[in-house]
Amino acid sequence: MSYRAPLSDISFMLANVVDYKNLSATSLYEDASLETTSAILNEAAKLAEEVLAPLQRAGDLSPAILENGVVRTSPGFSDGYKAVAQGGWIGVAANQKYGGMGLPLTIQTCVNEMMNGACLSLALNPLMSQGQIDAIENHANDTIRDLYLPKLISGEWSGTMNLTEPQAGSDVGALTSKAINNGDGSYSITGQKIYISWGDNDFTENVCHLVLARLPDSLPGTKGISLFIVPKFIPNSDGTLGIKNNLRVVSLEHKVGLHGSPTAVMEYDSAKGWLVGQESQGMKAMFTMMNNARLGVGAEGLGVAEAALQKALKFASERKQGKSPTNQTGFIIDYADIRRKLLTMKSKTYAARAICLATAVAIDMSKATGEQKWITRAALLTPMAKAFGTETGMEISDLGIQIHGGMGFVEETGAAQYWRDVRVTSIYEGTNAIQAIDLVSRKLMDGGDAAFELINEINDLCANTPPSLNNLSNEVKLAVEALTNATKWMLSQDSLNSRLAGATPYLEAFSLVLGAFFHLKSAVADNGSGNYYKLASFYINHILPSVAGSCKSATAGLSDMYGLSAEELIAI
Repeated sequence: MSYRAPLSDISFMLANVVDYKNLSATSLYEDASLETTSAILNEAAKLAEEVLAPLQRAGDLSPAILENGVVRTSPGFSDGYKAVAQGGWIGVAANQKYGGMGLPLTIQTCVNEMMNGACLSLALNPLMSQGQIDAIENHANDTIRDLYLPKLISGEWSGTMNLTEPQAGSDVGALTSKAINNGDGSYSITGQKIYISWGDNDFTENVCHLVLARLPDSLPGTKGISLFIVPKFIPNSDGTLGIKNNLRVVSLEHKVGLHGSPTAVMEYDSAKGWLVGQESQGMKAMFTMMNNARLGVGAEGLGVAEAALQKALKFASERKQGKSPTNQTGFIIDYADIRRKLLTMKSKTYAARAICLATAVAIDMSKATGEQKWITRAALLTPMAKAFGTETGMEISDLGIQIHGGMGFVEETGAAQYWRDVRVTSIYEGTNAIQAIDLVSRKLMDGGDAAFELINEINDLCANTPPSLNNLSNEVKLAVEALTNATKWMLSQDSLNSRLAGATPYLEAFSLVLGAFFHLKSAVADNGSGNYYKLASFYINHILPSVAGSCKSATAGLSDMYGLSAEELIAI
């Protein structure tokens, strides 16, 4: 069995769990009914299963290479990309004015999950373009929009983002790339960028780079950074391509995984670029792209988790070894510990999907209504979608290796590739620690109003579940109480560093409680007896109890973090 798109889970979730029906009630998305959405996702599933999934191993075994200054992509990737582009899948959520479908980001997220699960290395390319499309539409002038957006949406051109520099890492404000105003509306960009996903390829006409650089005499730090669109080939006003720009791929990184995705070191030598947004407002524009990408990266973790789960289920249902005390078939799926692992994989993947889709719905609702409730909800959920989605991808792919036993450590089975491919997702687009820091700092700057509003919704669900589900809702109430107390503790701290010390376990706790919220909604919709009820019961009884420990760690403060000096920590 190769990858199969999880259409039944997605459909159930959209209809019953993440309030997708709110979207079709708005004028902006009135055509995005569940029926229309189902038809679209069925077509996307065919693309993922029939076109992209067969490329998964090819990308790993035959990596992209740099040859005489030209990037050569993995076998089949060119045809795979063309199928994605020609199907319109890059611009599902893009503006119809420029050739997009104008559909909700929620649908795009479902499509992205399927493409990620089928072949993450290739799916990364459209994701980068989608983020660039969002940034250009929201911040660029009409000339840039009219020239670049139709080409990016059609897939004729692809997009990247260039933030990181060797000396700066996550400290974007320390970048040194320079921009000089040419006096004709263009700028000369000089500098080196690293970790540029899909920095080049051999199947699009042009590669368009969004590059952060600093103008002369600009303010230090992030306040002095501007954003520029710097194409590989300088386009003419009619969209035809002119001369090659002064930029090049210096090298491709040798990575743990994602071998089919060329991650480039890029060099710009007085390359011609054009300003996106205002001078020294580059981070504002770039964060539009990054926030789009953060949800997208969460969906990457989700897609890999689903694929690793499917592979583990297949292996466990076919591998004979001994006999379980229950159902003595000899298949390892009957062993209790294997069941625990598989149910952990399934229930946490389900929770991650719900968090990602709820985030997408909130983003769509904020766009459709402009209501502050949805704007703050989207902001609150985004760091959890990114961090929990990617942590889940890593955990589930790791469990998949364990279920395969010794064969999981043998590359021929393909089980290890999922872990190698997904491992970087917790690092890029803002490490998961940065997501946690964002959650306990910026996202609590409203005094916790957005967090408590969501917590109250969970409490309301618990108070109104049928009596037959009290065994589950009572457990959720206990976890919500621990999360509530942890949130109050965070808000009471005068020292920001005290919050930061507990940021990661706090994000974990909040995400796990959200997962329980969505599982409980599923159990209610499943009439307290079907498969989704049974899955919810496992999650709430076996996964949710760890919230208490996470909340205790989140509120423990600084003393243990600095109990050992740096010298003692090294010497111990």
